[in-house]
Order: sequence, then C-alpha cells, then structure tokens
Amino acid sequence: MTLSVRLGAITLAQWSGRQSTLVQDVAFDVADSSTMGIVGESGSGKSLTALAIMGLLPAGMTATGRVELDGADLLTLPPNAMRQVRGARIGMIFQEPMTALNPAMRIGDQIAEGLLAHKAVSRTAARQEALRLLERVQMPDAKRRADDYPHQLSGGQRQRVGIAIALAPGPSLLIADEPTTALDVLVQADVLALLGELIRELHMSLLLISHDLGVIASICERTLVMRGGRSVEQGPTDQVLRAPRADYTRELIAAVPRRGDEPAAAAQQEAPVLDVRHLVREYRFMSGQVATRAVDDVSFAIGRGEIYGIVGESGCGKSTLARVVMGLDRPTSGRVIFQGRDLFAQSASELRAMRLGFQMIFQDPRGSLDPRQRVARIITEPLYLDPNAPKGSARDDLVARALNDVGLSPDDARKYPHQFSGGQRQRIAIARALICKPKLVVADEPTSALDLPVQAQVLDLLRALRDQYGIAFLFISHSLSVVEAIADRVSVMWRGRFVESGTPAQVIRQPEHDYSRRLMGAELRVDGPRRYGAQAEPVP
Repeated sequence: MTLSVRLGAITLAQWSGRQSTLVQDVAFDVADSSTMGIVGESGSGKSLTALAIMGLLPAGMTATGRVELDGADLLTLPPNAMRQVRGARIGMIFQEPMTALNPAMRIGDQIAEGLLAHKAVSRTAARQEALRLLERVQMPDAKRRADDYPHQLSGGQRQRVGIAIALAPGPSLLIADEPTTALDVLVQADVLALLGELIRELHMSLLLISHDLGVIASICERTLVMRGGRSVEQGPTDQVLRAPRADYTRELIAAVPRRGDEPAAAAQQEAPVLDVRHLVREYRFMSGQVATRAVDDVSFAIGRGEIYGIVGESGCGKSTLARVVMGLDRPTSGRVIFQGRDLFAQSASELRAMRLGFQMIFQDPRGSLDPRQRVARIITEPLYLDPNAPKGSARDDLVARALNDVGLSPDDARKYPHQFSGGQRQRIAIARALICKPKLVVADEPTSALDLPVQAQVLDLLRALRDQYGIAFLFISHSLSVVEAIADRVSVMWRGRFVESGTPAQVIRQPEHDYSRRLMGAELRVDGPRRYGAQAEPVP
C-alpha cells in the first residue's frame, strides 16, 4: 500500500459566496509498512488533511489536488466506492472518542459492526473478534466491558474502543488523529507498542497526527510539520526533531515542558483551601454488593496558591475523585472541606452559592460545552452564581479578557463550539473556569487536547493566576512532564489509592513505589529513541 498526497487546497465556501483557503500546497507520501507523523498547532490543518484523505470533509469544504492510494485518486471516487475504501483499506482513529462512538450501541457491537460490513463473518465470529481486540488494546475486564455503553467508560477506555474499531476490518493504512491524547503513559505505551506490532506483522502503514512530540519520536520514521494550513518542514523524524531547519519547528520543541523549567512555589502557611479526609467512593450492584471501590481512603490538603498534581492510569479513580471534590458525586464515606465548610453538610442552596469559589476544567471539551450556546454565554455561565457580577459592556470586556488570556480572539465570543478545533474548545473551557477568579480550580487533563505552544501558554497562565490571585489547583494529568513543570506537590494514584506522594523531584525523579517507577519509565521524550514499529531502536 502506498499513499501519495498532493493537496492543492482545502477551501470552505462562505455564506457570502466567497471561499476561504484552510489548507494549501501540502504534499507527502506514506510508503508501504512505514510510519509518517504530522505535527502542528491547533488549526494548522492536520485533521483536515486526514479528513480529506478519508473523504470526510464537513459540508461546504472542498479538496483539490490528488490523493492516490495504490494509484487510484480517492478525491474522484464516487461515494459508494469510497465507502468500500473506508474501514477495509483505510481505518481512522478519531480525536474525540466520546463523539466518535455511538452512545446508543454497546461497545462490543460497535467493534463488530465494521467486521460485518467488510468481511464475510457471522455475528458470533464478529463478537469473538471484538472481544479479542478489546483484550489486545488492554481493556480491563474486556468480556464484561463489551456490553457497556460509551458513557460507562473513562476517557482513556473510550479511546481504546475507538482504536479497536479502527483495527477491526484489518486496514492496510491506519490514520490516527491524536490516538493517545486521553491515555496515561502506561496505556499510551501499550497502544503504541500494539500499533508497532501491527506495522511489523500486517505490513500496515501508519499516518499519525499528534501534538505530542515524544509520541511522534517514539514511532514515526518521517515527520511533517504544519502551520497555518501549509507544510513548514518534513523529513526523517530524527532530523526534524533533533536538527530542525524551520524556526517554527524549533519553537515547538522549545515549548515541550521540561523537568525543572520552573521552580515550584512554596505553599502558603495557612488553613488549606481544600481538605480531603479519608475519602471513599464505592459503586455497588443492585444487590448492594460492592462492585468497585473507585476511591479508597484518600486524604490530602491544598493550600492557597498551591498546585497539587495527581497522576495515574485511566480507571485508577482520578476523575471520580475530581467529581467528588466538585460536589458532583457523593462519597461513600469521608469529608471534603472547602474553606472550612464540609461540602456534603450543606443544603442544596448553600452548596450552589459555594460553587462560585470552585470551578472545574473537564477532560472532554466537546462534551462539556453546550453546542447550542455561543462562546460568550458559555464562558459567563459561572457568573450567574454571582448577583454582583458585571453586566452589559463590562461583562463583554470581561469575556474579551478571558479569551485573550487563553490565546483566543475576542471575536470568537460570537461563535459556537463546533466552529473550533479540539484544542481551541479546551481553551474555551479553561476561560470559563477562570473567569470568576475562583479559590480552587479542579483541572481534569486541562492540557491533553492542546498543542505544545498553547500548552506552554496555558501552563504560564495557570502559574500567573496562582501567583496573582492565590488560586489553588487540583491538577490531574497523564503527562508527567506537565505535572513536574507546574505542580508543587504530586501524588501517584493506583487502584483508588495514593501509593506515593511528595514533591515532583521526589516522586517523578526518584520514585520509590514499583508502580511509580513503571510510570516514569514509560514516559516518552522528544529526544528519545524510536521504540515502536518496524525500525525500532534499542531503548537505553
């Protein structure tokens, strides 16, 4: 299988009759059994290029040029013929698993659907193959999970399902758009190792889109850098990432969070903003028997102006802990004390009034933003809790400042969420959480959808807000480098418990627990070796 992309342009027809050019003059080849990476900031055209290859551009967009798969131009194929190409010859892992999965279908049936469409297999055989794929992508308790719906899975688990769906028909080319964004480093390593095995065993080619340069370095033989819809630089990955020619590529590499980049601020010696004591959250069957203990006797405190980091694999209980801290889920036992008041000892009206003081940045920006509301209404939502919040033009000015703070334009206030890329939607979510200057922000993977320059900008913003206003942060992330760059203290969570806590220098650089050492050993670096694929290098 050989893919040759020669895109002249991807254009969008405007309501006024004019056309805007979104991607222009992008050319690259993906050889048989090879790996190609595409990197660039949000809005650079990476995902649009992938959608053009798949014939899935949104309505109003048109691609010109040629996209040849083994000599056949995919841009000229009729819809019926293109449907036979998708899945069977080219598979795709989409960026946001929650929106890519059918919420009304069990995940086992969704994986089997592609097999039934492209292969002559029985439903029983398709079901068995779906279970095998779930096990291969490291889905815990795959046999039981096959009957779950997407909303019953964590973000990382949903991404694993998306990967299994793409792999099911056995395509010769796999396009992966941010396939490891929602995954912790251990599962990320498992997924990349799986993709590497498929490349070797099935002679499959991979086109990988990612903002994580460590991921690109670990598996891609060649890399294309895009900016503003154009190709900036391309070549062998070692050359592009270790000896870049373009200024923009050097800027991307310089934006990678590095250990010790910023000294941690000392915690304030006063009553904690948040005090969590012996927290337990159990989920039970209808019979009353405990199904799982998602949070198991967790205690910690966060002082004013402190950033407390939590790392751990998907399903370890991080997001459940965040929801309990936010008062969105009730604990089985234990206490959550915010500024001296127990959240779960308050009445509904008292808790509502307290919410102005603590806000949350959710993991999935597509699911946490109302698609029917404009950005200005979304961002100002927390202000409706404050009877003294500014109105009229003063509120408009507040929205404009919030958008500027997260790297967006004040003009974006009039738009809807679907008009933004995944990274841009996350910036909107961050602006919403910070607009009322809360005392505590619970940030659940706040930078996972962001490209490196914006990630660096957001981390600088969070530090500045911490220093200026004394905001405390509970910062959950699967990126060890991000946590070390920003956190004052960090805890490693495993199976609902904190197995190790301390400063980033202690926990990340000198881990003591076996699980912590596994996490640190799985971290990928931009200057690291190619670990996966047909041309993997020995890992020192």
